[in-house]
Amino acid sequence: MAAACAVTAAAVLLPLAQAAPEGGHPAVVHEPGAVAAAPQTPWTLTDTCQDPEASLRPSAVDGPTIERIRKAGKLVAGVDQNSFKWGYRNPVDGRLDGFDIALVKAIAKDILGDENAVIYRAIPTSQRVPALQDGRVDVVVRTMTINCKRLEDVAFSTAYFEAGQQVLAPKGSPITGYDASLKGRRICTAAGSTAETALKAQSYGAVPVSVPNQLDCLVRLQLGEVDGIITDNALAAGQAAQDPSVRLVGSPFTREFYGVAMNKEATDLVRRVNKVLENYRAGGDASPWMQAYVTHLKPVLPGVAGPPAPKYRD
Repeated sequence: MAAACAVTAAAVLLPLAQAAPEGGHPAVVHEPGAVAAAPQTPWTLTDTCQDPEASLRPSAVDGPTIERIRKAGKLVAGVDQNSFKWGYRNPVDGRLDGFDIALVKAIAKDILGDENAVIYRAIPTSQRVPALQDGRVDVVVRTMTINCKRLEDVAFSTAYFEAGQQVLAPKGSPITGYDASLKGRRICTAAGSTAETALKAQSYGAVPVSVPNQLDCLVRLQLGEVDGIITDNALAAGQAAQDPSVRLVGSPFTREFYGVAMNKEATDLVRRVNKVLENYRAGGDASPWMQAYVTHLKPVLPGVAGPPAPKYRD
């Protein structure tokens, strides 16, 4: 377990305060501008909006946000650099890599004509919404679940991936899933995550432990400081691939959809990202979405047939 912890820290765990862009240019702050269906979770029962995954229809028409990004010459993207296969530092060349990073590049390619015209900002889970509201980033592509509460603060694209919350525990642990086996156990979640919300709503007697980033939970688990983790199974699958001493237990107990998050006022950018996603999904097994899935996720999360179908509200 200690060896696995060392490998994880060396390969993935990096400071989050600053993230240099791929090309090494100084960071620039913009002015504000198929898992199986699972039962509803406690917090979704209180959602008041209808079809939270429904977004604005795609459009290639330029607006003020698109013009600002073009003038700056860079898309500023809030990402993770610690989630294996999603957004992480590739140990071979040190560059950001993963399924989410591939989508960021597609957005930059469409808007700026260059997939590398991106400034990446590594942000903790709890800072995803503030970073958009403060104008520190243009988009957040960071395994961010679309839900009604978040729609009060930010706008989302259509869904680009479906996941579900599940429990990650050491092999041989008495924890059997999101159930009474959590009683008295120290269970880790990332601050501001849907996992944290779920555990607050129904703890099963667990002792909650909150950390800034989801990878911090894995390190604490490896050090024996917590007994289990609740997180998206899509993220947990990558962590289990990194550390063979842990495994997913029980079944997914939510059904969640990831979206690209943006400032609520940036409706032109929302429509443009939805246009990118329309093209990204098109082509079946030859689509850019499926190519990214095969490259990054299939080895750790097999059996996904394709992206979720888009929903529109206008």
